[in-house]
Amino acid sequence: MSQKIDGGIAAAAQLRSVAVNTKVAPAGEAKAQAVQSVDSVRLTDEATQLQAMQRELSTAPAVDMARVQAVREALENGSYRIDPDAIASRMLDLDQQLRG
Repeated sequence: MSQKIDGGIAAAAQLRSVAVNTKVAPAGEAKAQAVQSVDSVRLTDEATQLQAMQRELSTAPAVDMARVQAVREALENGSYRIDPDAIASRMLDLDQQLRG
């Protein structure tokens, strides 16, 4: 058996209304008043800091062109030096941070 599935719904959805507080108060009793609820959201300090960081990063340029130009010039004139110990140390620090 196979059925064809399409994106449309052939029959219109039928909804029924439901009344709230449909009880009738006996004679002499006061009617109950509906309580209104108010939704609220409170962000933690960490969430607020993350939002601020996201706004700051979204406005910052993706590439620091001044730094790119400085490295390019250092490479061209032969003054750019690579420090393998510093690179290894930073890689180990990053690994330690990622592990927690």
